[in-house]
Amino acid sequence: MAGLIGRPPIHRGLPGAVLFACNLNRVRSPMAAGLMRLHFGHAVFVDSCGLHAHSGRDDLGDGADPFTVAVMDELGVDLSGHRPKSFDDLEDDSFDVVVSLTPEAHHRAGEFARARAVDVVYWPTMDPTLVIGQREQVLQAYREVRDTLERRIRQRFDGIRTFGG
Repeated sequence: MAGLIGRPPIHRGLPGAVLFACNLNRVRSPMAAGLMRLHFGHAVFVDSCGLHAHSGRDDLGDGADPFTVAVMDELGVDLSGHRPKSFDDLEDDSFDVVVSLTPEAHHRAGEFARARAVDVVYWPTMDPTLVIGQREQVLQAYREVRDTLERRIRQRFDGIRTFGG
């Protein structure tokens, strides 16, 4: 198990470490991790991963989905440097909460959490990459996912207060 060096202390019930997981770690899970960091700063160690770090499609590139980067930038969250990773690529595997955003990731999160004291939560989240239309229609689908994730994060963690959080 990876070390806890650099992990923030637990603040009044806030988990010390949260992992968000989806399928490719290009849209939903980096979006959720960015939102968690936006609201809780360094009070919580936050990471994200997917089942696969690369889709196998060369046209997708190596970073976060461009529409994800665009809608997160609207909130001041920079995901332009995000590099997708899988569960196997995680540098630290000692999380207090694992939030899975797809059925496939939820299954893998259950395996990941086995024999660990981890709260595994499933938040079914629409895949905005399936929306076809004009650029603004696609952006709106990504915004809806972003806003839904933000509401869920606030519902789950907002009652917990930290200094500056």
